[in-house]
Amino acid sequence: HRQPGRRRYRLRHHHRSRGSPALLALGVEQGLPLPSRRPAALREGSSMTTPIVALAAIIILLLLLVAVSLKTITQYERGIVFRLGRLRPVYGPGLHLVVPLLERMVRVDTRVVTLTIPPQEVITEDNVPARVNAVVLFNVTDPVKAVMEVENYAIATSQIAQTTLRSVLGRVDLDTVLAHRSALNADLRDIIEAQTEPWGVEVSVVEIKDVEIPEQMQRAMARGAEAERERRAKVINARGELQASEELRQAADTLSKSPASLQLRYLQTLLELGADQNSTVVFPLPMDLVGPLMERFSGLPHPGSPDSPARGADGRPS
Repeated sequence: HRQPGRRRYRLRHHHRSRGSPALLALGVEQGLPLPSRRPAALREGSSMTTPIVALAAIIILLLLLVAVSLKTITQYERGIVFRLGRLRPVYGPGLHLVVPLLERMVRVDTRVVTLTIPPQEVITEDNVPARVNAVVLFNVTDPVKAVMEVENYAIATSQIAQTTLRSVLGRVDLDTVLAHRSALNADLRDIIEAQTEPWGVEVSVVEIKDVEIPEQMQRAMARGAEAERERRAKVINARGELQASEELRQAADTLSKSPASLQLRYLQTLLELGADQNSTVVFPLPMDLVGPLMERFSGLPHPGSPDSPARGADGRPS
């Protein structure tokens, strides 16, 4: 009885060491761990791929770091770089390397910037309210000062321009604002540039665009302009009448010296009246008939008669 038992034990141990299908199925049913079938070459290959993957990951990270660190600066820009908080030399146009977490770059645009000043409520020297807006053209000449001396040079320039516009226009009257804009523009530019020059900002142009005044003031100015035009028209008319009277007096003096020329002028007037198609009736009376009547009523001889007094060069009786 002992020998068959030993044989069964040996067969069971042999099948278990070989991993027979029956014993594997029995092991799965009983929850026993299955024997590993992976060969030794496969286990060696998996151990070799781990460093390769790590090296590839490191290379990819380095490439991404270089791609993030490369910065391109255009021709109209300048780069202000801070390395650990300290200022570095200015970067010009081109490709530059900026190390992340260690360096920080601020781009500064050196092109001309157009700044529109919003309408400002202004009271002129003659107490006239007005709304005035303007435009300012400026550019950065020193990028380091534009970054180091002021937080935001564009906003600072805008605020300075607004306050300067109100203060300058408040010292002049409305007529000066409307008639002498070029002088006011020059004063505004000089004052604004004097304040922005320490920031590395140059103001090139300051122009007043529009001046809005109340409608009542516009009507009053229109009435004043109309009255001024009427005054000028009357003065011109009076001057014309004065010059015409002087010319007529000289013509009368000239005609009085020669009665024949006066008769020719009379005939020329009749010709001008007859040239137009009108119903004017003219009764010409010769001076020979009218002269005796004039002498009888006035007691003086008529001009051109032998008894008439001689006249001097000025046309007066001598």
